[in-house]
Amino acid sequence: MAKKGNIWIVPYKGGWAVKREKAQRSIVVTPTKAEAEEKGRQVGKNNKVNVITQRKDGTIQSHDSYGNDPNPPQDKEH
Repeated sequence: MAKKGNIWIVPYKGGWAVKREKAQRSIVVTPTKAEAEEKGRQVGKNNKVNVITQRKDGTIQSHDSYGNDPNPPQDKEH
């Protein structure tokens, strides 16, 4: 079975897009970052993949794992 790509929450044309890694098309485009994060978490949990959120400048803001992570992070972000 092929590994499913991570989910990225990225700035997109004045709004925010939820995209699968290496995909051409977005899963959904929302006007707010909060809506995109909510949808991204749902997709990440359903597919047991990582969800990576970017800031408006393109840098990574957060990285959450919803899969079977053998080395869970020690951070206290969430």
